[in-house]
Amino acid sequence: MKRKSLSVLVAATVASSVLFSSCIGSFSLSNKLLDWNRNIDSKFINELVFIAFWIVPVYEIAAVADVLVLNSIEFWSGNNPVADAGTVKTINTEKGIYTVETKADGYHIEKEGEKAIDLVFDKSDKSWSVEADGESNKLLRFEDEDKVVMFLPDGQEMAVELNQAGVLAFKQVVNNYTFYAAR
Repeated sequence: MKRKSLSVLVAATVASSVLFSSCIGSFSLSNKLLDWNRNIDSKFINELVFIAFWIVPVYEIAAVADVLVLNSIEFWSGNNPVADAGTVKTINTEKGIYTVETKADGYHIEKEGEKAIDLVFDKSDKSWSVEADGESNKLLRFEDEDKVVMFLPDGQEMAVELNQAGVLAFKQVVNNYTFYAAR
């Protein structure tokens, strides 16, 4: 239900931004995130990261930040706050104050008065994690050139072969989690 509400909110926001500003913007944050994912060497790891970032709403958060905040700033000021990677940008809006920071090991997104979210890559065990409110949840860990371990929402691990069959099997497992979450 929450996921459906978020989808409706994103669709309504995109529609209103097009209608009221006459400029849809460059979607720099979303595009940088997608470009980073596209530059992963293995197409199978690329697909797994893409799926994981939809489960943990990384893409949704980036799109909402672009639509509600960053594209409006770009339209009115002519500068996009995400253009300078590695810097901290503070953005004041009617909805609150946002801080976006690109770090050497990932990303940090925070809204004033709410929990911060960090996406962190750990080089020692080659894993991506989401950190929020003092808790860290691993998304995936690279095992070798042909396999990654995906961490499922219920805490279980799933070894995924980096081939078409392995990615398809993971998609089927994720669809079952989504189905039960919607009930």
